[in-house]
Amino acid sequence: MTRRPLNPMPQALHWEKAMTEITLAAIKQAAAELADVAITTPMEQTRWLSAIEQGQVLLKCENLQRTGSFKIRGAFIRLSRLTAVERSRGVVAASAGNHAQGVALAASMLDISSTVFMPEGAPIPKYNATLGYGAEVHLHGTDLTQTLQAAMEYAERTGAVFIHPFDHADVIVGQGTLGLEILAQAPETATVLVPTGGGGLLAGVAVAIKSQRPDIKVIGVQAEAAAAWPKSIAQGHPVQLPAMATLADGIAVGRPGDLCFEQVQRHVDDIVTVSDDLIARASVQLMERAKMVVEPAGAAGVAAVLDDPRRFSTPTVCVLSGGNIDPLLMGKMIRQGMSASGRYLHLRVRIPDVPGGLARWLAELATTGANVLEVSHDRTSNSLRVGEVDVSIHVETRGSEHSQAVLDHLGLDQSG
Repeated sequence: MTRRPLNPMPQALHWEKAMTEITLAAIKQAAAELADVAITTPMEQTRWLSAIEQGQVLLKCENLQRTGSFKIRGAFIRLSRLTAVERSRGVVAASAGNHAQGVALAASMLDISSTVFMPEGAPIPKYNATLGYGAEVHLHGTDLTQTLQAAMEYAERTGAVFIHPFDHADVIVGQGTLGLEILAQAPETATVLVPTGGGGLLAGVAVAIKSQRPDIKVIGVQAEAAAAWPKSIAQGHPVQLPAMATLADGIAVGRPGDLCFEQVQRHVDDIVTVSDDLIARASVQLMERAKMVVEPAGAAGVAAVLDDPRRFSTPTVCVLSGGNIDPLLMGKMIRQGMSASGRYLHLRVRIPDVPGGLARWLAELATTGANVLEVSHDRTSNSLRVGEVDVSIHVETRGSEHSQAVLDHLGLDQSG
């Protein structure tokens, strides 16, 4: 995956000072305002994760929320509190997907014109969904930093109100309503794992939970290749990453929000990081075991459980923050997740280049129960003797133990 340099993440534009305080009372008020807007998403038990952690693990399924993520909560609260003059100017946002859809739907519900800037090459399903919610969509820039800059220039030029994806008090209290639902649905909770990018969801959930149950551990989870929070916490202020590269684009934010940072520093117990391999494994296992389609960012909490099952006190709630995944990315993620789980095996063998030679070898492979996915031949290697052929074989296995059993049976190591 290509690593790209980042310019500083633009922070919120403030034409007027935000009047909302980030408090439990404000979050409860936001919940009342969202009663007919956001659905109360399910809290599902998961036996397979509970067995891994040896304690109860629950899934808070925001992937089933309207627009496919938690973003409608904060977007609606932010837009609903605009003045009549601000509404008349319209709103503008920049996003690769989830925030775009949340703003577009909220604007449509409130009869506000919306413009959304998305990066060139944004997933077609997310582009079409944003259009479908009524936004005017512009493709600009090769990464989100350039797209954000274009959106803010549009705001300055037209007077449209820029809707920041996370660093605004109204957005934070809107996202915090998720924390209220967690306490109502699972009051016995000991730990809450929250996928974390800029920090709006983590800050809101932490305020909602810690204001009522300070004993509950609230932990943010970041992709390790896009983890701005650990260094920021260590230095006591938001720190910009020089570069990042992760398949979890929903939490790929190069700098924590200023308002978010204040709340996270005050209320959050810890920030942990997980690899892309673990995120891919978590997404695949959620699909297979929980029958849940969850985007990579939304699976970060489950990845943290897979990484260190004994680390978290149970019952543990994993927030599945979104389910908007491009089908092409899903295919790549499934392959990466299965490989990380030891379910893909690459064999390279040298056999006689005679009729029936490969068939006999594959017949022996078949006795191991491995499933052949792809076979290719190489007759051009300088190390080959006349009458030999190198065969590259990709097989699917049931997991790491089965892979090792296949290798042992054939007398091979993984490289053949």
